[in-house]
Amino acid sequence: MSTATLTATRLDVPVSARLRHAIACVPTAPPPTAGWPLVLAFHGGQSHPEMMRRFSGLDIFAASGRAIVVYPAGTGSREGLFTWNGGNCCGEARDQDSDDVAFTRAVIADVAARQAVDPRRIHATGMSNGAMMAYRVAAELADTIASIAPVAGPLALAHVAPARPVSVLHFHGTLDQFTPLEGGVGRRSVTRISHRPVVEGLLEWVHADGCPVEPIREPIPCPDMGLSIERFIWGPGVEESEVVFYRIEGGGHVWPGQTPDSFLLGPAVPSLDANALIWEFFVRHPLRG
Repeated sequence: MSTATLTATRLDVPVSARLRHAIACVPTAPPPTAGWPLVLAFHGGQSHPEMMRRFSGLDIFAASGRAIVVYPAGTGSREGLFTWNGGNCCGEARDQDSDDVAFTRAVIADVAARQAVDPRRIHATGMSNGAMMAYRVAAELADTIASIAPVAGPLALAHVAPARPVSVLHFHGTLDQFTPLEGGVGRRSVTRISHRPVVEGLLEWVHADGCPVEPIREPIPCPDMGLSIERFIWGPGVEESEVVFYRIEGGGHVWPGQTPDSFLLGPAVPSLDANALIWEFFVRHPLRG
């Protein structure tokens, strides 16, 4: 993919006497009248922003003139092996109680000071430990984060009480051996954390958003060998919120629609374009009221 239609810039952001950083990918086109939508993309554990750019393919939002995409960097003593304090996970970020929510708030403010940003269209996504961080900022910055799209990472908080309903779109494979769909310690887990079951966490959001407790279930056509997909939709809830879950039978610890970095992550899901679905979801769920 050509990056001729975006500009990537490193942001250095001071937070609590510590200098943190992020990479901002900004479209070269003029911004919309209301300002650019902003998508925060949190990398996985033991990773970094540039790897998240390659792994997710989310630069497409900036390259196609739809949104600014910001890849924040977590913390860690080894360069490029960063984690997020997403709740009960992960690594040094959790152990040192890194204030990653304050960092997220500072990143948003920094970008908004440099670029025209639409305050009603600030969204978050993330992979694995980054998905946990997306859940955390939704719970604690609900006045700012319009909607989220976690991939292959469960809710890592004991409970959520957002200040307003936040719509959630979640993708997870049944053969994920890092953050198991049914919870517990993954066979390939690095942290050895016992995770919450994914659906248990989603039901926290169903309750918080005031959605119906019974989902609409529908199969999604999938030509990929050995895979089948079912979509669960809880909603509508308060302020037209909804919780949507793509359960990928046979899928691994991967970003649907992208080629995994390693076979150790398990089976890819080439035919399901998560990025297209994420964008459609974010468009449907701005801040309301």
